[in-house]
Amino acid sequence: MAETELDRTHAAMEAASEDGAARLAFYHALADSQLFLLLVAEAEGDDIAPQTYEVDGAPHALAFDTEDRLAEFTGTIAPYAALPARTLAGMLAGVGAGLGLNLGVASSSILLPPEALVWLEQTLAEGGGTEGSLRPEALVPPENIPHPMLKALDAKLARAGGLASHACLVGTRYPGGEAGHLLVFINAAPGGEETLTRAVSEVLTFSATLTGPFDVGFAAAGSALAQRVEKVGLRIDLPKPDAPAPPSAPGSDPDTPPRLR
Repeated sequence: MAETELDRTHAAMEAASEDGAARLAFYHALADSQLFLLLVAEAEGDDIAPQTYEVDGAPHALAFDTEDRLAEFTGTIAPYAALPARTLAGMLAGVGAGLGLNLGVASSSILLPPEALVWLEQTLAEGGGTEGSLRPEALVPPENIPHPMLKALDAKLARAGGLASHACLVGTRYPGGEAGHLLVFINAAPGGEETLTRAVSEVLTFSATLTGPFDVGFAAAGSALAQRVEKVGLRIDLPKPDAPAPPSAPGSDPDTPPRLR
């Protein structure tokens, strides 16, 4: 069975148990995953009933990062719901439940207690704006960006198709000598600024490897700012959006998450 991003980040976390960055990278990968949640019975409208097991006095739901792994665990056809891990974390945290992830079927098998899901939900909720108010006095090529952070940023923006044409990452110099970075999105879609800002904020939250200010900005194509950052910056192209498919199962629409019952 093919290795998944959760397998890779879990292995890195296990290999360096004292490395906070590796632990954050795993939770970041988890937050960006779609999970297949084992149910007691088929969903009834927007209501779902997860299969749970008691561990240390708390119920724990079971979920897998591929359908094949869920099938391997159950050994038979079983009801399930596919939904974003961040949605599931919030739902379970709200009722004091934990999560068994890929139990017994993958190297990323792990039991996440309720407090871990509460932490993840709070961390995602706190991922607010990164837009700065201090104007840099110079824009320069970016430097000293950790490769894992660039990889995480590229992966995150790859899922933001249609929200902007592209982005440019530049280094910044502020009055007094402080250095930082600025990511400017070019031709952001109307209403997309908040989503893009939050996506970048999550990368920063789960990376924890960059020092100095990291700001987010927006510019129209051909504007003075766009021309400046495109001249010295690292360009990151966002994919063109695919035609959206209509939701077909509980949890497939992040704006209307299912209800636990």
